[in-house]
Amino acid sequence: MKGILPLIFLILALISCNQSSPPSSSPVGELYAWCIVPFDSKERSPEERIAMLTRLGIDQYAYDWREKHLPEMATEWALAEAQGIEVMSVWMWFDQRQDSVGHLSSANEKVWETLKETQLKTHLWVSFNSNFFEGLAHEEAVKKGVEMISYICQRADSLGLKIGLYNHGDWFGEPQNQIEIIKALPNCDLGLIYSFHHAHDQLDYYEELVDTMLPYLWAVNLNGMRKDGPQILPIGAGDREKGMITYLLEKGYSGPFGVLGHVEERDVEVVLKENLEGLSSLGL
Repeated sequence: MKGILPLIFLILALISCNQSSPPSSSPVGELYAWCIVPFDSKERSPEERIAMLTRLGIDQYAYDWREKHLPEMATEWALAEAQGIEVMSVWMWFDQRQDSVGHLSSANEKVWETLKETQLKTHLWVSFNSNFFEGLAHEEAVKKGVEMISYICQRADSLGLKIGLYNHGDWFGEPQNQIEIIKALPNCDLGLIYSFHHAHDQLDYYEELVDTMLPYLWAVNLNGMRKDGPQILPIGAGDREKGMITYLLEKGYSGPFGVLGHVEERDVEVVLKENLEGLSSLGL
């Protein structure tokens, strides 16, 4: 009996260790959080947001913002680094009324200043208001896009940053158009960021699109998907997302996947939990 007791204690200890170990972060691999700063009914402070990510076991996120968040960006990024959470990208949005080659809005300039001040090494996710390309023929739009991305690329290079082109609808939201810009700038380190929630009108040719995007694809933001929407739906509540994710994996995509907040009137922690549980439920 004396010889058996240590063995029993060892087995119980191993069981206890297994029960306390966190589950695998995702059935599809590396995960990050997206759309969690302005989309949060609790309007968390930087300290509260980093604590939330720590609780959820999410160790990287993409930083989106509104002008009211600009003064606290540097503080939040320092807090994230101290907690071992990676700021994997920073959002940048261009509007024809305020942004052009050689002249950016005061908000975008503040982002640049903060990136320089903190020396954060990350990606910039860039996209455009529809007014930036409105009324232009395709060739003119490509030319204008190339000129603007070339300018941003030069500034990014000086800080050791990379640029991801983000599909946010309209002309620039078509990955084929983004790829034309990438091909025209072979000396820039550019990639694609593809978001399901901005891709409802691309579902009919999604697989063909993935085949085209794959060599350039850096990150994919997930969402529950139905042909007719709604735009934002928890993962697992749609009828398309499982097949869309499966196709990406079958074609060899091995990059990270984003889990959305993006519901302004709800607690973003609850929204993230729902999406994490929904993703797990897909059984991929």
